[in-house]
Amino acid sequence: MKDVYLLSGFLGSGKTSLLAHLIAQFKVEGLKPAVIMNELGKLAFDSRAVDKDVPLKEMLEGCICCTGSEKMEAQLQTLLEGETFDVLLIETTGAAHPVEAINAVFSPLFASKLNMKGIVTVADCKRWLERDKMTPQTRMLFLEQIKHAHLIVANKTDLLSDSEIASVTMQIQSLNNAAPIIQTTNSKIPLALITKLEATFHEKSINKTAIGKQLFLSSRLHTFSEAVDQDSFEDWVRGLPDTVYRMKGYVPLKGHKYPYLFQYAYGMVQWLPEFMKMEPQIVLIGEQIDTIEIIGDSSYD
Repeated sequence: MKDVYLLSGFLGSGKTSLLAHLIAQFKVEGLKPAVIMNELGKLAFDSRAVDKDVPLKEMLEGCICCTGSEKMEAQLQTLLEGETFDVLLIETTGAAHPVEAINAVFSPLFASKLNMKGIVTVADCKRWLERDKMTPQTRMLFLEQIKHAHLIVANKTDLLSDSEIASVTMQIQSLNNAAPIIQTTNSKIPLALITKLEATFHEKSINKTAIGKQLFLSSRLHTFSEAVDQDSFEDWVRGLPDTVYRMKGYVPLKGHKYPYLFQYAYGMVQWLPEFMKMEPQIVLIGEQIDTIEIIGDSSYD
């Protein structure tokens, strides 16, 4: 499986600087990184920071959290089939919500090939002090990007006094006390900090020790061993806790030759027929999803 790191953070926070530092460090370790970079404009300005020998896919004029989800899946598929690499770094646009961005990463077509190690959010400390000047919607996105991080990079500390750094660090940590936080200038962090992340729990790897390391946002891949009744499946979906944000995959239904494409978001369910045999599996994204019993499990009543 390929390890995947999602770089999140508000516009201008220092994500591209972080990306450049991580690429250089992976190379020193003898690992070949690949990059998917999402930019809202028509010009791939930030991609200039990526070395020419690094496989790069760009997504312009669109956020992967919105209409770009299918485009992201296509880029991932192209990388997996056409490039040789050891680790994947995805830099999202500053307008991306981390839950939406992770949803775009986990296509059931290749979820078993990718290991989401975690969300690394770069927080602009100077902007944090001035967050009350933002519109409510913008401020909420800023806070959400920090809340769902598995590692927080408190950046631009060189612009703050010692007392301001202490205050910002404490306030950010109170918003997300499960994620380690590191104070930086120019987003420089040791590679070991991100390689130790364990944000994802796949079905076969869940155990008691892993549950103890659960962080806020994680994913879980479930493979069906047999077809399920559609009404029973929808009853199960309605009974899920609010901490399940997204589900996507191919569900084998009784009475149907091929699994149906199933999508779930904000309590809404969508079924679409498929006309070929797809791998019968779904990806769940949310908080503490390792504790959820999935219909079709031997433990599910």
